[in-house]
Parts: sequence; structure tokens; C-alpha cells
Amino acid sequence: MNSMNSNRIARYQPQIYLLVSSIILILLPIAFNINILSGLLLVSFILYFRFSPPAITRDKRHNYLVLIFLFVLFLFSAYKLTEYRIPAAYIPVTALAMYVTIFYNDLKLVFAFCVLASYHAGIIAGSSLYLSLIFLITAMATAILVFGLRKRSRILSAGCLSGIIQSLLYALAYPPASFSSLAPNFYSGIICAIVVAGTLPVLENLFGVVTNISLLELSDFNHPLLKKMILEAPGTYHHSLVVGNLAERAAESIGANSLLARIGAYYHDIGKLAHPEYFMENQRLLSKHAGLAPSMSKMIIMNHVKEGIELARKYRLKPAIIDFITQHHGNGLVYYFYRKALEEIEQDEKIYEEGFRYPGPRPTSKETAIVLLADSVEAASRVISEPKAAKIEEVVHKVINNKFIDGQLDDCELTLKDLEKIAQVFTHMLSGIYHGRIEYPEGNHHKQ
Repeated sequence: MNSMNSNRIARYQPQIYLLVSSIILILLPIAFNINILSGLLLVSFILYFRFSPPAITRDKRHNYLVLIFLFVLFLFSAYKLTEYRIPAAYIPVTALAMYVTIFYNDLKLVFAFCVLASYHAGIIAGSSLYLSLIFLITAMATAILVFGLRKRSRILSAGCLSGIIQSLLYALAYPPASFSSLAPNFYSGIICAIVVAGTLPVLENLFGVVTNISLLELSDFNHPLLKKMILEAPGTYHHSLVVGNLAERAAESIGANSLLARIGAYYHDIGKLAHPEYFMENQRLLSKHAGLAPSMSKMIIMNHVKEGIELARKYRLKPAIIDFITQHHGNGLVYYFYRKALEEIEQDEKIYEEGFRYPGPRPTSKETAIVLLADSVEAASRVISEPKAAKIEEVVHKVINNKFIDGQLDDCELTLKDLEKIAQVFTHMLSGIYHGRIEYPEGNHHKQ
């Protein structure tokens, strides 16, 4: 009964978060004494957010709270600045634009948020339409500058450029402009950039949000887990790199987060570090499973997910990366040992398929689903005796079709069109990796 109730709560969790978010945002105009038009703008934003949510929010529903936190913080700081008679140019619309762009990588969402923030900034500064337009144009320009950000230094350069843009717009809107009136506009961009660069790691850890910057830090091959993998499980390391390349290209082809897919693939199999010798890619001579009962073998194989989660938490990997560890097999069947158990079954003994399935969950995002497919496809392609392009294409389509029929893709948002594009990418890349080699004659001839 408890599990049924928890499932119902999980099912309606997005609606619950949306309801709470809507109530809070609707009450904000009252709390901050803002006019009715402002309230209508907030409601419009809520409706947009409901019917066109960014992908990361669908996957990480608690990020509704991130947006609320950022907006409330923005309103609070804006009111405090005006209360202490600090120039309106310092209202941190630019900082808000940077945060939302870096966290969500969705320019439509950023535009909606910038309209909302710029309007409120104008109201707070004395119902100035010109100032609202200056904030809006500057914020959108800044968002474009930091979109797809991969280096922290780019935040500072974007801040300097946004300061210049805001100063020029202010000079056009309020001529003749003096240095003393333009200086706050320029300094505002720099201050916002410094604040964002300094607080970004704090907010990432506070809300468990993953950004391009933190992902690139995990791509460093000097990371302790990756170094450990190359020393103790070189086969798994190579497999993870190939899966990462496959996942990245596949994600690019369907408009998913390619960087997240690649980094997630690098760490999806870290649980194999507990017993690397029991996995095929690391075996050198006889299989360690020889002489073991199928039930024991499947337990060792399936346990690498649990071991991976524990290792990820020990090394403080982000929740978004841990999702790849927990979901890269879904609740799929350990087919080889299930068939072996059926072949070795004794009289009156029963073998249940459920006992040979991973605990799940199934992939809940496009990126984790792509890694699940890339993982299976790479493993299947590696054992093809004659890896010709046609054979690889056949294997790729067979693996993807089997995962689809088994229901492993039911909880993600991949369409049939997406799957076809993914299959094409996998086939093209694997044909280049595992193509047949020319047999050169013996002797001292150089290979061409």
C-alpha cells in the first residue's frame, strides 16, 4: 500500500511542484506591492513554463524551485538597492540572465525570464519603460554571450561586454550622458559577472544542478575515478570512451545535451571497478564465471550498478551523472545467464525472469536512454566475427528494436524518428571503428 501511495505521489510530482510554484509566483506581486499588470505577466510566465518547459526541468523537477529562488533573490536585491538609493543600473537583471542561461541552456526560457525580470526592474526603478527595455536588451545579449558556456573566464568577458552594451543603450535613451551616469551601467555588468562566477559552484551544489562547466571538469582524464579505471579495468575504460563518443554524436543528431551524454557515458560503468575481472572486456584468459552458478554470476554482474552508485557518492558525483549509473541497464534482462540458468535447470526447480532483471529504473531522459542504447550496441558490435557495414547495421537495429520492445524506452522522450537518427549515427561510427582489416602478406613490406 505504501509503495502504491509513493508511486501516485511520484506520478503527480510535476503537477504538485507546478501548483506550489504558481501559488508562490502569484503571491509575489502582493508581497512586493507590485501592480496588477505585473501579476498578469507572472501568470503568463507560469503558463509558458507549464506548456513549454525546458528539458532539464522535466528531468529534474526540483529545478522549479531553482527558478523561484533566483527570481525571489532578484526581487529582494532589486528592492534593497532602491531602498538604499543605489543607482537603478545596478539591479541585477544581467546576473539573473546569466544564471538561467547557464543552468538551463534554453534561450526561449531565458527570454521569458528576461521579459519578466526587466519589467519588474523598470517598475522597481520608478515605472521606467526605457529602463525596462535597456535591461531586456542587455540581458538577452548577455544570455547569448554565455549560451553553451564551457569556460568560467567567458563569464567575465560576457560581463564586460554587457556593461558596454548597457552603457551605450543608456546613452541613447538618456542624452546627454555623462561619465558619472554611464559608469554604474558599465560596472554593473562586471559586478554581475564576478558574483555569478563566484556563486555558481555554491548553487550547483545547493540544488544539485549540473552545468557545462562542471561537466567539463568531470571530463578531465586525471579525475581519480577515470585514472583508477584505466589502471584496474582498461577494457571498461576503452568501452566507456567508445560509448561516450557514440552517445555524444547521437545526442547531437536529435538535439539532446551531447556533453551530458558523453560525460555520463564515461562514468556509467564505474561500478565494474569492484570486480573488473568478471566482465568480458577485462578478461584475459579463462572467464571468471566458469564453474559459477548462473544465479551467482548474474548477482555479480547486476551488482555493478549498486557498486557504481556507492562509488559515485563517495567521489561526490552530481545526481545527473548518477542517473546514468542507475539507468544504463534500465530493468533489462541479464539474458546470457538467464538462458544458461534455463539450460541447467534441475527437475522441480523454477527460474523466474524477474530474478534476472536489473532493478532499474528505466531511462527517464533522452541522454540516459542514448547511453543505454550505445552501451548495448557497442558491446554487441565488438563480438561480430566479420564486422562489415551491413552486419553492423543489422546488429544496431536489432539491439535498438529489442530495447524498444522490452519497454526500456517507455519513460524517456525519444521518438521513433529520434531512434532512426540514433541508429544511423551508431552504424556510421561503429563501421569506422570495427571495420574489417586488410590482410597484408608476410614479409618486410610496410603497411599502407
